Amino acid sequence: MPSPSSTARSHSPTDWHAQELLLMREVMRLIGRSLAPGLVLREMLHLMSELLGLNRGRIVLVDDAPTSPAGAPRTASIQHAYGLTQAEVQRGRYAWGEGITGRVLATGQPAIVQDIDAEPLFLARAVERSQLPPETVAFIALPIEVNNAPIGVLACHRIRSRQRHLNDDLAVLRVLATLVGQLLQLEALVAEQTRQLEARNTVLANALNTKSARYGLIGSSPPLLQALSELERVSQTQATVLLLGQSGTGKELFARAVHLASGRRDRPFIKVNCSAIPDALFESELFGYEKGAFTGASTARAGWFEQADSGTIFLDEIGELPLALQSKLLRTLQEGTLVRLGGQREIKVNVRLVAATHRDLAADVEAGRFRQDLYYRLHVIPIHLPSLAERREDIRALALHFVSRANQAHQRNVNLSPDALARLEEHPWPGNIRELGNVIERLVLLANDTLVARAELDRFLPAAASVVLPPALPSAAPYEGAANPATHAAPLVRDYHPAQSHSVQALQAALADHHGNQSRAAQSLGLTLRQFSYRLRKAGLK
Repeated sequence: MPSPSSTARSHSPTDWHAQELLLMREVMRLIGRSLAPGLVLREMLHLMSELLGLNRGRIVLVDDAPTSPAGAPRTASIQHAYGLTQAEVQRGRYAWGEGITGRVLATGQPAIVQDIDAEPLFLARAVERSQLPPETVAFIALPIEVNNAPIGVLACHRIRSRQRHLNDDLAVLRVLATLVGQLLQLEALVAEQTRQLEARNTVLANALNTKSARYGLIGSSPPLLQALSELERVSQTQATVLLLGQSGTGKELFARAVHLASGRRDRPFIKVNCSAIPDALFESELFGYEKGAFTGASTARAGWFEQADSGTIFLDEIGELPLALQSKLLRTLQEGTLVRLGGQREIKVNVRLVAATHRDLAADVEAGRFRQDLYYRLHVIPIHLPSLAERREDIRALALHFVSRANQAHQRNVNLSPDALARLEEHPWPGNIRELGNVIERLVLLANDTLVARAELDRFLPAAASVVLPPALPSAAPYEGAANPATHAAPLVRDYHPAQSHSVQALQAALADHHGNQSRAAQSLGLTLRQFSYRLRKAGLK
């Protein structure tokens, strides 16, 4: 197989022009596919050798900082090469001004050595003379510049006795050296911008980590920041935290924040809704049971307290805890032990308790519905969670968060106009954050336009939503005691009501109107059955 040099000598002048175009086209194609200098530059040196006979190409780049105070000289070394062994690349290191390569770096001027054997400055350091052809060998070195300052050298060997003009080789090498400089400059710019973005992301991440966003809590209003400040001050202690506030204010998120900010963050976080557990199952759910404790207990089961061992347990709506179980909870909190249902032995547990309620526990203590000693055991660190009406400046940020979350969940692209956001800030939001989230989700699912304006928003707010019932069929005679559907139609979206929304007389009247049917009495007042039952118990009617 003929060598690249002999192949190059056989080309006619027209062939050289075609080879130059092919070289440039391939180099530009490589740059278009990848900006990684290593790949592009090595292939460029390869094409220089195969297409033009410019052999043993190398790119020497500065590899140290500018001259130090002690006067240490700058150096450069071969970073990319083709046709050189690994040992030759390792030897290719030059001081500033040393040899032909060092002089090009120092002066920024190209150098052409017609005969390396006749040039005393030529070092033959990387490639020994014995490894080159015996005929006359030339050496060409051109500076690689960035911002008019030399940062490297593009160099190669050339057999002098060729049918191609030296000026043609110089013209191609000048273009390639310029391309190398631009490619290296672009790489440096991308690297610098990447470093800046990474630094900015680090700053933003640290800023977020110091604010409430790391707990999933959104907002910057003074009442919210006050609650978060109290939370963080007690999170590292073992003290019981009692979260107080209206329904829908985010008690579970705050409870989880207490856990995440504590040393127990890597241990279990167990949440229990006391209002959702039937009275007969409270003890077995909280404290577990032994095999045979009751019919159907075929195996022993650990309760929620055992499962939360060394972690945090969150008892939501603790005011709904039955009186009979309150004493057992108190003993567990005081002594750190529990006894399973049907068991005889005490089990030690290490649990941090976070409780929450929207009820006035002090009033329940006065009424005898809650143990005074348990109340004082829970009321160690009370934290009041602000209602949405107390933090109106957070409504806009919360609404945009809920819109984004609903759009992602339901594959929609709904947005709120500025006047719609202003309307949300005007709404009283008796149901707090939970109500706002529900309204936004309903809006995203049912909105007619991608940009929701104030006029369209009004129909999604609870006070404006109502149901339109079809006319009654003539043959449908109402059953005895049934209410007129035209006058007792339940709203499509039930409004939120505080616990004191209905008087005792109103509750009694609703029961009387519906012959003791609590479901229909609750519906007539716009309440759920659970809300209605709770008000009956609070009024002493149940």
